[in-house]
Amino acid sequence: MTEIQNRQNQTTSPIIQVRDLCNKFGSLVVHENLDLDLFPGEILGVVGGSGTGKSVLLRSIVGLQTPSSGHIRVFDVDLTELSGPERSIYEQRFGVLFQGGALFTSLTLEQNIALPLIEHAKLSRADATELARMKLALTGLPPDSALKYPAELSGGMVKRAALARALALDPEILFLDEPTAGLDPIGAAAFDELIVTLSNALGLTVFLVTHDLDTLYASCDRVAVLSQKKVLVADTLDRVAQTDDDWVQQYFHGPRGRAAIAAKNQLIEQEPH
Repeated sequence: MTEIQNRQNQTTSPIIQVRDLCNKFGSLVVHENLDLDLFPGEILGVVGGSGTGKSVLLRSIVGLQTPSSGHIRVFDVDLTELSGPERSIYEQRFGVLFQGGALFTSLTLEQNIALPLIEHAKLSRADATELARMKLALTGLPPDSALKYPAELSGGMVKRAALARALALDPEILFLDEPTAGLDPIGAAAFDELIVTLSNALGLTVFLVTHDLDTLYASCDRVAVLSQKKVLVADTLDRVAQTDDDWVQQYFHGPRGRAAIAAKNQLIEQEPH
């Protein structure tokens, strides 16, 4: 059992608790009476078919999407009942990595990361710049990357820079939206390993939206499947893979699922005993 799972099992109270969540866009109902828990210290993978609202769920929790109804409790506080300024205090304890990185293209990497430190933590520019370089190093980027612009970087480096920005304010919960999308298999595997390393080292709780089976098997303690406008199942990978649902069976037991399991088993065999 991993250290993350040990910490999770010792805690009975979720750090995030979503209850009866509904998200509607006109006549389109994306979520209806959705329930989900995220426990301290765990990495939760969120999967589902196209249109099941994986990113919408993430955006609802972090405050970028106002739910039609329902409750979202984070740190034992119902965020849906707070005013904007009150909610902002709690949201600063989140770190978010968006699809594509969402870095400011007109700023260097160190400027991208220093910005929230100056605006929210009220650090001086010099202190924010020094801390920004530390965050870049934390994600494995070389020192000379700090003065580069996003357009000068590879896709993998952009992901790491965006992760460094997500970690700028020392968040307690990290939200990742398709973090390995667009990366080659080697780059994706390295990023998966980085997430696990940082989660263990920093004590992070991670909410991870993905479609990548390799990421699930390499990183996640539990998996939540979105289907039929709700969370169909949320459990360990082995138990989720046994769920009697057509999409789940095709996803976990199709060719890509079998390849991901084989890759995981090979890594286990290579580990020293």
